[in-house]
Amino acid sequence: MKVVVTGGLGFIGSHTVVELQNQGFEVVVIDNLSNASISVLDGIEKITGKKPFFENIDLREKGSVQNFFQKHSDTVGLIHFAASKAVGESVGNPLLYYENNINTLVYVLQELIALPQANFIFSSSCTVYGQAETMPITEDASVQPAMSPYGNTKQIGEEIIKDVARVTNLSSVLLRYFNPIGAHPSAEIGELPLGVPQNLVPFITQAAIGLRKELSVFGNDYPTVDGTCIRDYIHVVDLAKAHVVALQRLLDKQNLEKVETFNLGTGTGSSVLEVIHAFEKISGQKVQYKIVDRREGDVVQAYANTDKAREILGWNTELSLEDALASAWKWEQKVRS
Repeated sequence: MKVVVTGGLGFIGSHTVVELQNQGFEVVVIDNLSNASISVLDGIEKITGKKPFFENIDLREKGSVQNFFQKHSDTVGLIHFAASKAVGESVGNPLLYYENNINTLVYVLQELIALPQANFIFSSSCTVYGQAETMPITEDASVQPAMSPYGNTKQIGEEIIKDVARVTNLSSVLLRYFNPIGAHPSAEIGELPLGVPQNLVPFITQAAIGLRKELSVFGNDYPTVDGTCIRDYIHVVDLAKAHVVALQRLLDKQNLEKVETFNLGTGTGSSVLEVIHAFEKISGQKVQYKIVDRREGDVVQAYANTDKAREILGWNTELSLEDALASAWKWEQKVRS
């Protein structure tokens, strides 16, 4: 069965391609390499023994999207990762985010619903909850006003999918991630941001290996255990496996609604300083950091209630924060060797 993965050479996308191929799916990757390297294809091949079919396409070009689906009309499902994803960058450049995250979603859906099977997994985010009123966050939590253009694109994206599913053959699962970290245990693929990292863990590993002078911790005056923001850090391999489970649910027509929503996290919150100290413990490396002003767009805390994913999808995390940090460090060392 042919599955298309947009943004399939990115961090989460590449790990999901691995899990799909491990389960016997034929995978076609779309990526424009704006935040990924073509070498990731080799890493996927080393892990799985098979290189996925690859198309270098910018999904903002509607004609290219149309041409792609004419060639791949036997697609049975699509997992949509392709999007810009940095909260801070989205605040400074909102139009980039609206173009890249909304237009591309529309163009992909327009072609997908013309196929016999329109099974769609959407890479959403806990940012749709804004600053949730209670912890842990359930899927029933009210969607608060977005704290950033990035978060807003995920809210709008979910609304578009629900509207389309209501009047077409589209069936979809919205997966709301918390904070993916780590790397494949083989160290053949991992998180490799181009330029200065926007996420905590790659900045930690780059600081530890000497690529960055020090890590900026955005605020230490939040109402948390140590004053720093709290997030739910989930191992990317656990996260990737959830996509395969969700897609199989749609292919087996087990979904109870046209659009279903699941949180993907560990259910445990960790502060920025707790993550830094956990990394120092597992790596034996000292991480230089400084406290700086709060960053616009950051919520105080966010961690998941994962009961729904566990009970309905039969999915649960298997890897710990320490596992994720150890794999990220192993990956960083390999990349810089």
